[in-house]
Order: sequence, then structure tokens, then C-alpha cells
Amino acid sequence: MTDRTVLHAVDLGRRFGKHVALRGVDLELAPGRVTALLGANGAGKSTLLRLAVGLLQPQTGSLRVLGLDSCRDAETLRQRIGYVPDRPDAPGALTVDELCRFAAAHYRRWDATRVDELIDRLEVPRRQRFRTLSKGQAMGAMLVLALGHDPELLLLDEPFGGLDPLVREEVLRCVLDAWRGDERTILCATHELELAARIADDVAILAEGALCAHASVEDLLGTDAPGDLPRGLHAALVRATRTSPSHAETPHLETVPC
Repeated sequence: MTDRTVLHAVDLGRRFGKHVALRGVDLELAPGRVTALLGANGAGKSTLLRLAVGLLQPQTGSLRVLGLDSCRDAETLRQRIGYVPDRPDAPGALTVDELCRFAAAHYRRWDATRVDELIDRLEVPRRQRFRTLSKGQAMGAMLVLALGHDPELLLLDEPFGGLDPLVREEVLRCVLDAWRGDERTILCATHELELAARIADDVAILAEGALCAHASVEDLLGTDAPGDLPRGLHAALVRATRTSPSHAETPHLETVPC
């Protein structure tokens, strides 16, 4: 691990009862890069992100984020991390404006001007109660809340799943713009290979709780299937990079053995 390593997991493990969600994960993220965390449903992607943001504690191994212990320094880390969960979970009775005022009181670096720009860009209704928002509007609101305090690390858990194509594209552009302007690091959990091919500098792949590959997109696609990466998944990633963003037949990881 270097002084600039954003996330450093060593032998990281977590289980829920008899179910092993993560086992022996070793992972390092460099600053200023977008990493797509790939894996089928149940592979451990959400668990890894929740550990990184301090919502869960590791049971084995260690996890340091931005140089801090993910458990002991969780409150400090939340000032520096933006997190979008796989299901929008803001209090349903509050409007977006009320949610933003609440967040502004808890984040020292809250940028009201930036928040207003994001709300307008993503067309999020300001005065509508959160529980009445469409899925796209709710995800847009969660992204606004995650970016409003200018985080150094942005954690995204399946942020594009089920969105209308036009909304999906705008959310995607918003995420990429948030990365391009700063030395921000993004870890995006997804099972969409086309999405990974479009946004990622690096790819980390989880299978049944274990990390089976971690490399730059260029290195991963420039070789035969490396390490424990199944050849079928490697071929699907290659196809995804050669496919138009609007191509309807881009495979998901559910269709590729890992």
C-alpha cells in the first residue's frame, strides 16, 4: 500500500449466518480512477461497498479507506465519501429540498451551488416527497446527496439498474463529469458489462465472495483470460468494448459463468 492508496483490503471477509458474502479479498484502489466492481447478484459487491462506507464491520482481515480504518474512523470517513446504495433509502416523508437542508447540516463541505446545479441537471423535483418520486428521480436525488459534499471517493451500488434509457444516460454523464473534473476516485458495483466497458479504467471481479480478477481494462482485454477469470467472461468483456452503447444484446454477468 502506498500513501495515496484510496482503498486497501487485506484478507477481507464477511459472512451473514452460514452465508459467506466475502472471503479473503485483497484489493487496492489507486486515486483518480474509475473501477467497475463486477459480479453476478450475490457475488458480494454490495457487502464490499457497505464495508467501505462503514455500514458493516469486517469479520476477518482489514480495510483501510483514504488511509483510515473503515470501522474506527467511520464518522470521519463519511465526510469524505459519497455513497449511493442499490435501493434509494432516504426518508420518504421529506422533500428533496428538505433532504438537502438536512445533509447540509451534517457535511462541512456541503456545496449548495453545486447541489442546485445537479438537481436542475437531473430534473429532480425539489418539493415532492421522496416516496412519491419515480425510480429515476429517486436515484437522481441520491446521487445529488452523494455528490453534494464533494467527496474524494464515490461508491455506487448498481446506480443504473432499471432506469429509463434517457435517465440512465444523464445519470451516467453526471457521474463521469463528477470524476473528470477532480482527482475523485469512483468504485461502481454493477453486473452490466457494457457499462463497465464505457466508464472503467480498472475492473475488479467478484465471484462467490472472492476476487477472481483485478486489472486495468487495457491489461484485462489485451491478454487471454488471466488468472481465475473464466474465458467466457473474458470474451464477453471483449465483446462489450466493441459494442455500441445502445446495443441491446450486451451481456449481463447473470448470463456469463464466473
